[in-house]
Amino acid sequence: MPEPRSVGLVSAQKAVFETPITLTSGVTLPRYELVYETYGTLNADHSNAILICHALSGHHHVAGRYSEDDKNAGWWDNMIGPGKPIDTERFFVIGVNNLGGCHGSTGPSSIDPATGKPYGSTFPLVLVRDWVETQARLADQLGIRQFAAIVGGSLGGMQALRWTITHPDRVRHALVIAAAPKLTAQNIAFNDVARQAILTDPDFHGGDYYQHDTVPRRGLRLARMLGHITYLSDDGMGEKFGRMLRSGEYKYGFDVEFEIESYLRYQGDKFSDYFDANTYLLMTKALDYFDPARHYGGDLVKALAEVQARFLVVSFNSDWRFSPARSREIVKALLDARKHVSYAEIDSKHGHDAFLMEDPPYHAIMRAYLDNIAQEIAA
Repeated sequence: MPEPRSVGLVSAQKAVFETPITLTSGVTLPRYELVYETYGTLNADHSNAILICHALSGHHHVAGRYSEDDKNAGWWDNMIGPGKPIDTERFFVIGVNNLGGCHGSTGPSSIDPATGKPYGSTFPLVLVRDWVETQARLADQLGIRQFAAIVGGSLGGMQALRWTITHPDRVRHALVIAAAPKLTAQNIAFNDVARQAILTDPDFHGGDYYQHDTVPRRGLRLARMLGHITYLSDDGMGEKFGRMLRSGEYKYGFDVEFEIESYLRYQGDKFSDYFDANTYLLMTKALDYFDPARHYGGDLVKALAEVQARFLVVSFNSDWRFSPARSREIVKALLDARKHVSYAEIDSKHGHDAFLMEDPPYHAIMRAYLDNIAQEIAA
């Protein structure tokens, strides 16, 4: 097998939608834009397209780099590219920044054409089913009637699951990684604490901080620090940082002393420099609301009754935010609904973030499953 390579230099594209969309909340957006990237070549019958759905803090830049000196490859560059598990020499891969995002798609920081000012607090809540609808409209623009696969981790995996329910005839395979059929009370609690950090920041200004030329940086920083703790495993954090001191001795104060403190503050500072606080609120609320069984009397089997896709469900044993037990709930419901599903539970020390890592057993399973999809297309 040839050595995996990068997709190389990439650029983002923008799709404009002039047809209004009415969201699940009842609010109608008269127009909106989605920023996306594509890698690989769409084949003659448009049967080799794969949609990548991003997680809470993700975006459309999934693979490649923007320039020769760009130090930051796409967030899933280890998974997508020539010779990689999602092989761009065989698949046409699409990454999209979801509606409500802060990386070019219409969101709270975008200009509301009705006022000439940023939407801010007036931007509506967006649910996973709304993202699926906008992604379907993007697929229509690109001439893609059916996806060979829809792939996502965490909140992205929830989108992949939702796709199979909302548009069962448009998905041949769904790869649902480190996800859950709905959030636990503990997960909702974590999200609310993170939101409260932002909402109570004096610089938040009710969500209209753009007009005050400020950013609720303290709240966003704390939200990210809290979230980041839950994405890591205790063993992984202990192995990397333990109780290491920056100076080698106690300083008897409240400044940064332990290496883990330094790491979390660095992550919080970095995140607050590039992510929008209103988008963070929207994304966590979409997580809270996700529950495809809600309109089926809480019965996930009934929710999956019309699904046509085949599934690969993957979990990680050190992921306590979306534990393997939650993935097994999805697997059991699919089996009870008499659907085709493969399941893998990976031994990993990386916690919830494991779905982003270059882990050989994990990548081998992804590669094997996607090889079979490529063979289906070629047959």
